[in-house]
Amino acid sequence: MVIEWDRYPCESLYDELLAAPGQPRAVTAALLADLAALGPEELAIRQEAAEVSIKEMGITFTVYSEEGGAIDRAWPFDVIPRVIAQSEWERVAAGLKQRVQALNRFIDDLYHDQKVIKDGVFPKELLEHSVNFRPQCVGIDPPFGVWAHICGSDLVRDGDGTIYVLEDNLRVPSGVSYMLENRMVTKRVLPELFEHYTPFPVDDYPSQLFDTLAALSPRPADYPGVVVLTPGIYNSAYFEHAYLAQQMGAVLVEGRDLFVDDDDCCYMRTVDGLERVDVIYRRIDDVFLDPESFRPDSALGVPGLMRAWKAGHVALANAPGAGVADDKVVYSFVPELIQYYLAEAAILPNVPTWRCLDPDSMRYVLEHLAELVVKPANESGGYGMLVGPASTQAERDQFASLIKKDPRNYIAQPTLNLSTVPTVIKKNVEPRHVDLRPFILSADRQQVTTGGLTRVALRKGSLVVNSSQGGGSKDTWIVPDDVSPTMPSQSQSQEQTVTEL
Repeated sequence: MVIEWDRYPCESLYDELLAAPGQPRAVTAALLADLAALGPEELAIRQEAAEVSIKEMGITFTVYSEEGGAIDRAWPFDVIPRVIAQSEWERVAAGLKQRVQALNRFIDDLYHDQKVIKDGVFPKELLEHSVNFRPQCVGIDPPFGVWAHICGSDLVRDGDGTIYVLEDNLRVPSGVSYMLENRMVTKRVLPELFEHYTPFPVDDYPSQLFDTLAALSPRPADYPGVVVLTPGIYNSAYFEHAYLAQQMGAVLVEGRDLFVDDDDCCYMRTVDGLERVDVIYRRIDDVFLDPESFRPDSALGVPGLMRAWKAGHVALANAPGAGVADDKVVYSFVPELIQYYLAEAAILPNVPTWRCLDPDSMRYVLEHLAELVVKPANESGGYGMLVGPASTQAERDQFASLIKKDPRNYIAQPTLNLSTVPTVIKKNVEPRHVDLRPFILSADRQQVTTGGLTRVALRKGSLVVNSSQGGGSKDTWIVPDDVSPTMPSQSQSQEQTVTEL
């Protein structure tokens, strides 16, 4: 029994692998042929093998119950990869670099002269009501003028094939470890797919991340002291914290492992004594970083850490205060910010967005709640939003009250018909909606992962891809445009891992 792609239901959808039922896209012919030859039953067996591998490898994520308890779950993964042509990816990578460059200049401006406000490009009242603006960071000059060293931007493709940026994650973006593990699992359970394809590798990301962090070191050294600061084992992304530290050869620490001395230098306590710390890849929110500067009751941070950072004796990535641009209302201004700071048009478009702070926009949103997706400015993980077409009247009434009470906190966007990818559902292959989170590294240079974390809504018809909301993930392949439908491509070096500036 083979998979009958001519019966695959994608007539009314943009599918990443098929242009129409039975018709592969330019770079997916060999993949669809291989999958068809395996057949749905064998593919289901490979899916089960992947799930066993994930459990054996200990790839988990944490969700929180309504009662407040933490539950570890195996990482949800689907074996059919998503494929993107190299030529399209080069444009995407250029657009992501442009976007992050403008955002870093915007953040730096807000903590210095605020010219963007004086010139009337960004409203002063938005900054005044920003929950992520940190007055403690005013006047600080991080290395290279970069505040957001690691960014994860979420991309979606609409029904007409247009790729949009859905949001930018500039505080403590997560998910890159799952991108790396997805590739490893795919190679383990479906090795024959790589006979016809050589997707650009992603496994050099940890070394690229280390180089980015090392470039920030305040002390010249071939191998500076780099640590990953985690809130601890109960954090939802703890697997990633431990994984990246191990892969980089860095030390995984908690706040109690570090201290700042009277000379504003940061040290790590070890069994062999004190070791100087040069760079901290922090996975703790701003307000918990330093009880001297932020929340005095924080047991997660390091007293005096902000003093050490301001003195230039330790580097923090991402920098405190970067979250001022990690705001869905700020997101709506990014095309204008790109034009203002770079004198360029945005390569990647935003999703059309209504800012509820504007009275006319709010009126439109309130009149069309059943058609729109409404999002609060600073929530993440798919929480706190209204998906209009799937909502009840009671939910819409509740959101109408929330918007009227605090219009600055809400934006609205049209409900996009997200693209799909064939997905194993029991012993069938069915389309499921996906998004994509690539990762952008910025320090002395910019780099973009050749691929990213494809997240998939496993429930039929659902547009919510977050793992905490029942979503899963897929391996993401960037492949040369001239890939042969019958022969593997050797045209690209396995050493190329990122698209560089």
